[in-house]
Amino acid sequence: MASTKPLTPGDPLSADHKNSCDTTTAAVVPSRREWTWQDVGLPYYSCGFFLRRRFGRCVQKVSIDAGFTCPNVDGTVTTGGCTFCDNRSFSPSRRLPRAGIIGQIDQSISRMRLRYRNCHDFLAYFQPATNTYAPVERLRTVYEEALAHPQVVGLVIGTRPDCVPNDVLDLLEEFARRMPPPHVAESLRDSEAAVSEKPLYVAVEYGMQTIHNRSLDWMNRGHHHDAMLDAVERSRGRGFEIGAHVILGLPGESHDDMMATARELGRLSIDAVKIHNLYCVKNTLLADQVARGEVRLMERAEYVRTVVDFIEHLPPTMIVDRISGDAPPDYFIGPTWCLDKPAVKTAVLDEFARRGTSQGNRYLSKTF
Repeated sequence: MASTKPLTPGDPLSADHKNSCDTTTAAVVPSRREWTWQDVGLPYYSCGFFLRRRFGRCVQKVSIDAGFTCPNVDGTVTTGGCTFCDNRSFSPSRRLPRAGIIGQIDQSISRMRLRYRNCHDFLAYFQPATNTYAPVERLRTVYEEALAHPQVVGLVIGTRPDCVPNDVLDLLEEFARRMPPPHVAESLRDSEAAVSEKPLYVAVEYGMQTIHNRSLDWMNRGHHHDAMLDAVERSRGRGFEIGAHVILGLPGESHDDMMATARELGRLSIDAVKIHNLYCVKNTLLADQVARGEVRLMERAEYVRTVVDFIEHLPPTMIVDRISGDAPPDYFIGPTWCLDKPAVKTAVLDEFARRGTSQGNRYLSKTF
């Protein structure tokens, strides 16, 4: 169980589960930089806590659409895209007329500042579609352009595990080995985290979704779990954070199936995981299946129990980047409960408190 070491009012670490940027304090208290998520009483290693410690102040992600597609859309491995996917439903950058890279960052920062008034530094998040699915020189150009923005302090790149040939991984490693550009050091010069002395922050998020090939086939992914195993193995030791996306509540998956995915994340020593429930948006094959009654979407209570079970199986060193997902109402079909993300987070925290458990309680490293 996580400890409950008392925090002073306004301590940025204490605000983590409300919002990592909901504080007027700019930097982590120096004497507390070595504190862990357990020390400050959190039930899991949240992304907000990690970013506070990594950068020493509020940092948020801004979504960028570089205009890429996916190999299961353009016919390289199949057509039709993922069963559940309309990129516009989860990426703000794909719902707007597409400006250039810098223009998109400026637009996103303007929107973010309405919510995060104290946030001045951002991670360029290449989010919709497959953001390594292009020639290396094109990738280099768009990544460099994002890093040229004076408020961008790192890169987050969403992709598929079957779309990272070695020359792309070499490029990502090159970025991850760089020292930050001068504007990053200037932006974070007052940070106690001494970010300017660390290499550039680069995270690669692989769309793992599940370890079960039958579910990947249902999704129309065009690859199996062995692609994830290969991508992770070739990504190790390259200096960037290795992340995975996981969906809970896939049709035909039992509770034991989902826990098997959690255990596999631990076995692979993934650095970070994004978790969300299967939700349905318009104009997708999943929408048709839900309408015909072929697919059942999880209820909130069931999802809360499942995601807490899932996190309990993860190693305590793994960053939990997200615990739920949603979509804009104009695109959304269901389940309606996931539109209220604060309520979902509160329910998850309450479930941890009720159990008296935390991340890693059921992680058995000796079995791997």
